[in-house]
Amino acid sequence: MFPTPIAKTSRTWQLTYQTLLPVAMVLWLLPLLAVMWFSIKPGADFTTGNYWGRPSSFEGFANYFLVFTGSDMPRYLWNSVMITVPTVAGAVALSCMTGFALGVYRFKGNLLIFFMFVAGNFVPFQILMVPVRDLTLDMGLYDTRIGLVLFHIAFQTGFCTLFMRNFIRALPRELIEAARVEGVSEWRIFWYVVLPLMRPAIAALAVLIFTFIWNDYFWAVVLTQSPESQPVTAGITSFNAQYRAMYHLMSAGSIVAAIPPVAMFFAMQKHFIAGLTLGAVK
Repeated sequence: MFPTPIAKTSRTWQLTYQTLLPVAMVLWLLPLLAVMWFSIKPGADFTTGNYWGRPSSFEGFANYFLVFTGSDMPRYLWNSVMITVPTVAGAVALSCMTGFALGVYRFKGNLLIFFMFVAGNFVPFQILMVPVRDLTLDMGLYDTRIGLVLFHIAFQTGFCTLFMRNFIRALPRELIEAARVEGVSEWRIFWYVVLPLMRPAIAALAVLIFTFIWNDYFWAVVLTQSPESQPVTAGITSFNAQYRAMYHLMSAGSIVAAIPPVAMFFAMQKHFIAGLTLGAVK
């Protein structure tokens, strides 16, 4: 039923695994390594077709300095922060409450409401492009940070609710029943009993949602168009000139944009792994 551990397989398969694993890792890292390589090359190398060869001169510091001083990159980064942080806070807060309601209470329609949250995750977001854009235009939210925040909260709450509801249902129900016997109100049960036990799940979910929203490009392009509201993923395209693309600056900007989610993952790695594995073993 479960795959056989590598240590218990034949020596031939172990050697094959040890050989293929580094190859797979290199192939997976190849696009990132290419972007890092492009970010230290001068723009003249791309004009002359020197894409993969040795850089004619090392321009890494100049490229990264120009990204911050010769463009709106600081504003794009700030916009990403102002979009991602409220979205994470809003989606996690709402999902904690909806997960508690669907995971603890037994009422008619509980499963139907839960399925509605889950079904929203299977709707292809491409088919929502036109109606969502028209809705933001009608509500005066197009090309605003608050419009992106509200949309991301609405779109991510379904997945977050699925995550939190299943996590809460795995908690010992005796704790909730004991609190009710003592006369504790439902709100205080949620705040003082259930919520502290949800900290690993909240940390794991926060890292996931932060990565999803920070790296979002599709909705950033659909719902924004000006530097005042565009996040960094959409702002990187501003390095494209009218007649040529400045690949060296786009590569440097991409590396800068990738640093925050990577840094957050390593900062929250302990809580992230604990949240995903909690309940996996008894």
